[in-house]
Amino acid sequence: MEQNGENHLKDPLLQADGGGSGASPAGASPRKERKTRKVMFNVRGISCASCAVSIETVVAGLKGVESVSVSPLQGQAVVQYRPEEADARTIKEAIEGLNFEVDELQEQEIAVCRLQIKGMACTSCSESVERALQMVPGVKKAAVGLALEEAKVHFDPNITSRDLIIEAIEDAGFGADLISSGDDVNKVHLKLEGVSSPEDIKLIQSRLESVEGVNNVECDTAGQTIIVAYDPDVTGPRLLIQCIQDAAQPPKYFNASLYSPPKQREAERHHEIRNYRNQFLWSCLFSVPVFMFSMVLPMISPFGDWLFYKVCNNMTIGMLLRWLLCSPVQFIIGWRFYVGAYHALKRGYSNMDVLVALGTNAAYFYSVYIVLKALTSESFEGQDFFETSAMLISFILLGKYLEVVAKGKTSDALSKLTELAPETACLLTLDKDGNAISETEISTQLLQRNDVIKIVPGEKVPVDGVVIKGQSHVNESMITGEARPIAKKPGDKVIGGTVNDNGCIIVKVTHVGSETALSQIVQLVEAAQLARAPVQKLADRISRFFVPTVVVAAFLTWLGWFVAGQFDIYPREWIPKAMDSFELALQFGISVLVVACPCALGLATPTAVMVATGKGASQGVLIKGGNALEKAHKVKAIIFDKTGTLTVGKPSVVQTKVFAKIPLLELCDLAAGAEANSEHPLSKAIVEYTKKLREQYGSHSDHMMESKDFEVHPGAGVSANVEGKLVLVGNKRLMQEFEVPISSEVEGHMSETEELARTCVLVAIDRTICGALSVSDPLKPEAGRAISYLSSMGISSIMVTGDNWATAKSIAKEVGIGTVFAEIDPVGKAEKIKDLQMKGLTVAMVGDGINDSPALAAADVGLAIGAGTDVAIEAADIVLMRSSLEDVITAIDLSRKTLSRIRLNYVWALGYNVLGMPVAAGVLFPFTGIRLPPWLAGACMAASSVSVVCSSLLLQLYKKPLHVEEVAAGPKNDPDLV
Repeated sequence: MEQNGENHLKDPLLQADGGGSGASPAGASPRKERKTRKVMFNVRGISCASCAVSIETVVAGLKGVESVSVSPLQGQAVVQYRPEEADARTIKEAIEGLNFEVDELQEQEIAVCRLQIKGMACTSCSESVERALQMVPGVKKAAVGLALEEAKVHFDPNITSRDLIIEAIEDAGFGADLISSGDDVNKVHLKLEGVSSPEDIKLIQSRLESVEGVNNVECDTAGQTIIVAYDPDVTGPRLLIQCIQDAAQPPKYFNASLYSPPKQREAERHHEIRNYRNQFLWSCLFSVPVFMFSMVLPMISPFGDWLFYKVCNNMTIGMLLRWLLCSPVQFIIGWRFYVGAYHALKRGYSNMDVLVALGTNAAYFYSVYIVLKALTSESFEGQDFFETSAMLISFILLGKYLEVVAKGKTSDALSKLTELAPETACLLTLDKDGNAISETEISTQLLQRNDVIKIVPGEKVPVDGVVIKGQSHVNESMITGEARPIAKKPGDKVIGGTVNDNGCIIVKVTHVGSETALSQIVQLVEAAQLARAPVQKLADRISRFFVPTVVVAAFLTWLGWFVAGQFDIYPREWIPKAMDSFELALQFGISVLVVACPCALGLATPTAVMVATGKGASQGVLIKGGNALEKAHKVKAIIFDKTGTLTVGKPSVVQTKVFAKIPLLELCDLAAGAEANSEHPLSKAIVEYTKKLREQYGSHSDHMMESKDFEVHPGAGVSANVEGKLVLVGNKRLMQEFEVPISSEVEGHMSETEELARTCVLVAIDRTICGALSVSDPLKPEAGRAISYLSSMGISSIMVTGDNWATAKSIAKEVGIGTVFAEIDPVGKAEKIKDLQMKGLTVAMVGDGINDSPALAAADVGLAIGAGTDVAIEAADIVLMRSSLEDVITAIDLSRKTLSRIRLNYVWALGYNVLGMPVAAGVLFPFTGIRLPPWLAGACMAASSVSVVCSSLLLQLYKKPLHVEEVAAGPKNDPDLV
């Protein structure tokens, strides 16, 4: 993997989701490309040019259509239109109105948006939102995260829009706010100054839209703010502010400053916490007196005697007060449960709100019946349950309050990552010779690509960049988990959010905004937290029939106790004073309704996954979702690549041997000329050795001999035409492919080299072996301990390499690996993995992500090691930021701990329901007299959700199982950052 170079500095580290529209005409500005969309149809039935003309005439007459072109020969129509005035469906229907058949849209544009969902309480809610989204025409994929309270939607903007998607969620009974869309990759929020009229804002908007690289401009006239989406390759925030200043005509003066909008998610979470807290306190204001008037004062004579004074007939002051105090709790504070239950039942599913609404309504309206009966009768005596309804709602609100507070803490690790970047940076202005002529402290958000910044000791690195001057050590522990400071010199990359230790360095900015490694890590972890783990399917299956089952169980409980009471099956003394058999049965039924908790089941998996992925990210282990997390805990065999994985990945030529009459420098020059175009670590070692050899011979030129017909032979080597000679550089297999004779002298030298655990690279010129280069790649210091630890975890280690058998066996023996496969090309590695999978093993592959992509993709779990800033390794399931093998153990151990925690959560949630419902149904009552009143059952239900979230939060205490202290033998060779 590329090491700290300046190549690909402009490549985004993480490609954005979604597709884009087709290529724009030459010279078209990005702004114009954004203002229109192009759609293509297959139209059947076009028989002549007049048909094409009729289609063009009708479509061109539609509002918002800018151009239309119909090809009678290809049977295709291409339409350019303005999306705010027209859509693809309208155009399609217009063509169909002319009696032509129109096929599905081709080359569909896929857009992505992230939404915050409000009002989800359990798995049934998240499933309902997901179903509502998937029913929207044009939505291709929707993922809803219960714990994260977010949805990520992939949709076709030609068919639907973000507004329609939000509308569908709201129709399902939930709130939705847009967090981000695909256009939000690079946006800047600016506060305008000196603007006095709407015309001024329109002038600024038109000036900004004319700037090259500006994609979209949104204005808020009332708040005098402006949001600009731009291409960081072309422009930047400072240029945009300058453009606003230049737009003013004297005597007017415009200016703009950075504006940080409130963090929507945090604001919403604080609002939700505040809302639940206030509702709980208001409910207590009414519920506590109801409880006192019902359960406490009547027991204390003479203080409670006044509650029994009759107002009218048999209705007492206590009844009237309890009714008046309970009603606001039931219908004002508890209105949220009615709304939730209505929307759930309207969509054909049931959730916790249904259970609460049923339970509290049963208690409340039965109590109202008792009051009205007492009001109209002089002889009727009955007991109301107003305290049951009021206390039940209060305890559930307390539980929800504690739950949202705890859920907020599950994303603490991610929040800490987002806060790592410093607020300001020191920008340098350079003269033509590259000397600094001024320093300016500016906001980090104003930095642009190719800016030059100064970072003094103790300061944080603001954005990603490359050191161009100075030397220092940088502490990257907060990003990669690497405890030791990493040496940095000119040409090395630095990551935003890390801390400069002991030297002043000058850095050229390479990535800003959402392209920085820090932003990518946050995006990757957020995507992982949205992905649903397979183990979650258990909760999904249970949630479909959970609430209906509970309702049936509650009805049967009431019916059983009521019938038993009517027919005197149990003794009359079992019935508490002031109750009859109907009321006792009703209390048991309500307790069963409210004790069952589907919320705890729904939170068991996503909260644990959220905490684990956040904790992993803080330690340099990026897990791409619950699926990878779940698979990793099943791993029984790990396949290791050799170069760069078990070894340091910095091979060097340690010995040379010439077999023909050719100067050593010429041999190496020819070999380096052939290898110059290869990215393989061995190739780089040969090129480096050649450069050093030239210096020894007095030549300081870095220019390599030109090569033609360069070809890579996977697992064998390279071939090229250098200076008119066929040069082969590789192993024995390459020589055999080209039918190059191998003498006994060469064979003997190869054996000697390989016994020393070195790789013998043969160099043949015009099909004659002229020399050999012995390349050594030292083992990583932690390799032996890591393999031993994996063995203690019950995981077998296997080495698969393209190197020769002798070297492979020697390395394997040194680290303690028993099974070795050598001389295997990248495709062969994938086949070996499939062979092991056929034996029923769950296989992980650890590779450096260069030539290991097929194997990483084929494995059940792909671990890309030593990713550094390049966190967007598509083939891997788990990305390890460092090159240390101890992180392989961390990844698997964290997955095991997480799955263990999820199982514990399920045991708690399921066990709670399995034990709680029988107790609530009165199973223990005949034997012990223990009865679970409805208000206490509601408290238990609230406690179950809180306990599951707190159980997941214990993963925050996770510690790495293996720590290997490296004893440096000299200057540190930094393989940790790519």
